[in-house]
Amino acid sequence: MTKGEAYIPTIGLEIHAELKTATKMFCCSKNDPDEERPNVNICPVCLAHPGVLPVINKAAVFHVLRVGVSIGGKIADYTEFDRKNYFYPDLPKGYQLSQFAYPLVSGGALNGIQVTRIHLEEDTARSQHDPKTGTTLVDFNRAGVPLMELVTEPVIHSAEDAGNFARELQLLLRYLGAGDANMEKGEMRVEANISVAPEGRLGTKVEVKNLNSFRSVERAIDFEIKRQSELLSSGGAVSQETRGWDEVGQKTFSQRVKEGSADYRYFPDPDLPKILRSAIPNQEESKIA
Repeated sequence: MTKGEAYIPTIGLEIHAELKTATKMFCCSKNDPDEERPNVNICPVCLAHPGVLPVINKAAVFHVLRVGVSIGGKIADYTEFDRKNYFYPDLPKGYQLSQFAYPLVSGGALNGIQVTRIHLEEDTARSQHDPKTGTTLVDFNRAGVPLMELVTEPVIHSAEDAGNFARELQLLLRYLGAGDANMEKGEMRVEANISVAPEGRLGTKVEVKNLNSFRSVERAIDFEIKRQSELLSSGGAVSQETRGWDEVGQKTFSQRVKEGSADYRYFPDPDLPKILRSAIPNQEESKIA
């Protein structure tokens, strides 16, 4: 790639949205995003005590299916939950219950953007760092809250289109009653995968995580497009990595090398049943449509 070449941006979005249910994804603890007292909506299941068993939240599953029908997606005939293994203080089990090979919804489109998949998982706890003392406290109220993840195809080519897609998804979630999707409260979080390359080529993907406002989504994408283009024009190379967004400095910053699916060592969760579409009663399936 040489100086003066025109670089085309390619963007894909991964959007997480907390779902509006009475209880958490795999236990009976209250799902209350407005609770300010730490560690009150917790139980042995969402704290991962030895010997506990999860139970699937039916309401969360149907929220995702309604979203899938609304965007013209294909509802899975078979789906299952997987263990996504990684080790952070805000993940009490040492793995996250998510979906890998068999998501609830495949395909569809929203606001003219093709969707790859929609799947269901559990949220993590919330870490709160105190720079004055150098300590980090963990609030487990959010651990286990139902979390929908929507992944788009990498077919977005501007920050404006990415922001408009996220706005449209927020409206859809609210209209369906699936979630409030308040970004300022962390109920909807956007991650953008961004690359630039001359037309007809593929660039190196950089992920910018946890964008919590539409303005941040658009500004982070615009910054990355400019940063990567200038780097390539000067003869440099883009590293595949995960970056964060500095709201004060209005720039992205490097966080870590980007993980691949093999790093998470996915495998089907042995404690949860598989879900077959044929097992859903007719009257329940009609509610989805």
